[in-house]
Amino acid sequence: MPIEKLKKPIDWFIATFSVVMMVILVICVVWQVFSRFVLNSPSTMTDEIARFSMIWVGLLGAAYTVGLQKHLSIDLFTLNLTGIKRRISNIVINLCICGFSGGVMIWGGYTLLAKVYESGQVSPAMQLPMAYIYVVLPISGIIMVYYSLLFIIDAIVNPGTTEESK
Repeated sequence: MPIEKLKKPIDWFIATFSVVMMVILVICVVWQVFSRFVLNSPSTMTDEIARFSMIWVGLLGAAYTVGLQKHLSIDLFTLNLTGIKRRISNIVINLCICGFSGGVMIWGGYTLLAKVYESGQVSPAMQLPMAYIYVVLPISGIIMVYYSLLFIIDAIVNPGTTEESK
């Protein structure tokens, strides 16, 4: 199936990157607790690293979830749909995701990123430019738009292979 060939490398990258970020997050939190309660000298850098890795994991995880079609949705009305009605519902849902991702995450994220970059804002402990942290907003938005467009095209081109048979 062509959609899987287009999705698989991105799925693999996001999953691998998220696992690495989660490992970093866990190490930072464990070190933070150890340094605070055992050494009586809390580490400020690990607090920031944990916070920033949580932001990246959360937003890239949301993009990954869109790619799996396991995103948050209210399926009270669409649960019993079949055939063409279910396909149209899936297309509309993916159009909404595409619109939100394009407008809020890509455009809004880029606007935020530009303002933060121009202001030269840096993180307090590590003096890391905050633009490096906020760049995940448009990145995850682009990935969500990509997945949504793939699913819309797949629903139009291959109507028998969508989730309408469930």
